[in-house]
Amino acid sequence: MKRQNISSGARWEDVVGYSRAVRVGNTVEISGTVSVRENKTVGVGDAYKQTICILEIIKENLEKAGAKFEDIIRTRIYVTDIKNWKEVGKAHGEAFSVIKPATSMVEVSALIDTEYLVEIEASAWVN
Repeated sequence: MKRQNISSGARWEDVVGYSRAVRVGNTVEISGTVSVRENKTVGVGDAYKQTICILEIIKENLEKAGAKFEDIIRTRIYVTDIKNWKEVGKAHGEAFSVIKPATSMVEVSALIDTEYLVEIEASAWVN
């Protein structure tokens, strides 16, 4: 099967050795995504705004891979403070109210930058 690597141009991609998204066959995997646009954190201190931005970035990269947001079958949500679950859950719920992918939300001790409150991974199946 053909492999398609999609880059976002993030400075970490070459350092760490990863792609923003990878499509092989009908499967698209989106790497852990944080709320960064033009090298600036979107929604500093606001887990809801960060989640909205992250989901927009995920959607954009799915489209680059020839997939749609509706193709998402799983999300994995990492938060630096589980007390933010309602804000993160609200944004996720608004985006996925009909799709309802399998998901998990876990608290982690830290993300790569202290401004990041949320990081999300996604898996999609293109029919």
